[in-house]
Order: sequence, then C-alpha cells, then structure tokens
Amino acid sequence: MQDIFISKLPALLESWTQAFPKSIIAPTVPEVVESICAKTKAKAKNSDAPIFWLHMNEDRQQWMENSITTIAKQYENAKIVVLANVPNQAESIHALRLGAMGYCHAYIAPQVLKEIKKVISHGGLWLGQDILQSLIEVSTKLTGNQPEYVDGLLTKLTHREQEVALQAAKGLSNKEIARILGITDRTVKAHLAATFERLGAKDRLQLALMLNSNYKR
Repeated sequence: MQDIFISKLPALLESWTQAFPKSIIAPTVPEVVESICAKTKAKAKNSDAPIFWLHMNEDRQQWMENSITTIAKQYENAKIVVLANVPNQAESIHALRLGAMGYCHAYIAPQVLKEIKKVISHGGLWLGQDILQSLIEVSTKLTGNQPEYVDGLLTKLTHREQEVALQAAKGLSNKEIARILGITDRTVKAHLAATFERLGAKDRLQLALMLNSNYKR
C-alpha cells in the first residue's frame, strides 16, 4: 500500500519518512488530493488502495471534511488516518463519522505509525490511548450488555485471556495490563490477538463494547 501524506509542510517529517521510506507528500488543496487519487488509481487496484495520512491545518474541520469526501469518491477502499498537532476527542469522533479509520498525534513515533497502518490494514480502528479511554467510558455508560451475554463470550477464552480481555475492555494499555497481571507486554499482545480471533473483535474499542466495562467480574 502506498502511503500518501497530505500536508502543507514543505517536506515529510522525519518520523513519517522513518516509518514509510517510500511515502510521498502533497499539498492540502482538495483538487490536488483528487488529482493524486486519480493518478494512483490508474496504477492500482482497489485492494491496493493507498493509505492517506491527513495532516490537519488551520481550517481543520472544513478541510478534513473536504479531503475525506474527495478521497472517498475516488477510492471506495481507501484507508484514511487523520494526524493532529493537538488531538481532541470530539474531533476524533467526527473524523471516524466522516470515514477515517485512524486518528492520532501528527508527531507520533515511527514505530507507532507502523502499528497504526497494521491495525487499519486489517480493518481495525486507531484512536490512541487517551481518546480510546474516554470513548470507552462514554460508550459503556450508554450501552449495557447483559451479564449472560458477556459470560457467553468469556467462556470462549482461557482464564488468562479473560483476565487480559477484561483489563483491555477498561481501556488499559498493554504495559498497564502487563504490570497488573505480572506478565510481559509480549504475552499481553499474544493473548489479545487470540481474544480478537476467538470473539471476532477487530480492535480494542469493539472488544470493550462487547464485554462492557460496566460488567464487573
């Protein structure tokens, strides 16, 4: 997948280049975005649709809406991540409503950018730890799965997977879960991968909504 950064910056940030050496950068003007989409589309199939990393600028909301709409018209399968210098929850939710699959800090580390790409390439969403935590808290106040339903899901998991899943459903990071359960980050990651597969969850947010952190165990 080609990585295309839409930004007013004169050049790619070093972190962007480190994460994706073959990525390209283009201005934020919607017409230019459309032109890039058209050129790329002629060379690639929908399954190889590029990932667009939209770097927010001054006019933020309107620019984000125009850019996402323009890209969506050109590529049904395009994956879009919004990069914000100052992330906030309301904007992240709005970005997802528009069709973005990710939202994060523009100056995030290269390894995290790679992880974001991996997650969204498999159909998941990426919001970042702080925003995910806030969204989980709001969502679990508005929805409530019955204990019987949650019990049915948990029976599909091993005891350790249950422990990890319930902690992840609270919005805790892998490091926090590892510390609480006395295991390594790698073990947490392995248990979560198995849990996602067993329960059919695409990401942490979906897992949280399935298990509902209002259900105490």
